[in-house]
Amino acid sequence: MFALDYFASAFVTLLVVVDPLSLAPIFLAATRGLDEVAREKIAMRACVFALLILTGAALIGNPLLGALRISLPAFRIAGGLLLFSIASEMVLGVRTERDARTAAQALEEHGHDIAAFPLAIPLMAGPGAITATLLLAGAARGHIMQLALLACAIAAVTVICYVIYRLAARVERFLGASGNVVLAKLLGVLLASLAVQFVADGTRALLRS
Repeated sequence: MFALDYFASAFVTLLVVVDPLSLAPIFLAATRGLDEVAREKIAMRACVFALLILTGAALIGNPLLGALRISLPAFRIAGGLLLFSIASEMVLGVRTERDARTAAQALEEHGHDIAAFPLAIPLMAGPGAITATLLLAGAARGHIMQLALLACAIAAVTVICYVIYRLAARVERFLGASGNVVLAKLLGVLLASLAVQFVADGTRALLRS
């Protein structure tokens, strides 16, 4: 049961942070003028890049924190505050606009490899997703089973991103501008709750130590 709870927590956290549905209009803008074959290749590469980055963060996160002498409770508090900041941007409608601007700027400067930048980084495997992955890896406490479940959760989220990319035009038409705004705000509230929980857990652990 604990393993199932951990997987569910990891999956929901990463799904909320990455927010695949909000990536659909950005993907369409980034790949405008390309045919379906080219779009499919870009979508696949972006998801593979994001999968490798987040999986790498899950595997090396704890050793890296140890090498830097950063305690897990301290990182939970810092990571929770960062996630709360991202949640605030989602609720206030700032994040989507910022991501769109980042994508547009990246296309102007690095349009030759949009799969890696900006689709994989920073839209899918950005600071929020990496921070959430490190927090979840820390909660696993080095247990192989939990780390494997975290990797499965990362893979599941990237698969959902790939599906959203492939159905981007339909998703954008179905949700519309209003639907995207409402969904972002709901997910922002959920992410804020998760962030507060990370801060609370980190504070309790820090006080006990």
